[in-house]
Amino acid sequence: MRLFCFHNLDNETNGAELRAATRPAHLEWAAGLGDQLRMAGPLLSEDGAMIGSVFLVEADDLASAKALAEQDPYNKAGVFDRVDVRETKWLIGQGKRA
Repeated sequence: MRLFCFHNLDNETNGAELRAATRPAHLEWAAGLGDQLRMAGPLLSEDGAMIGSVFLVEADDLASAKALAEQDPYNKAGVFDRVDVRETKWLIGQGKRA
């Protein structure tokens, strides 16, 4: 499996409202990814507001990773203005500390 990064930026018109309304479905979807999900969390503005999301996920190829990103309830609800899916390599660090 290859590693992909989803870098998603919220739309500035109503992204915050859509994010709040869709958050439970988004979290349930993310939890359902199981071991395929290596890391996920919100992107924050300088004042700490959620303005996007970042994910590291395992997938067979870029097409599969993009299809997975499209399944995110945030994406389906129009939270994101921009979704960028790129392959990456994990070189340094152990991930989230226990």
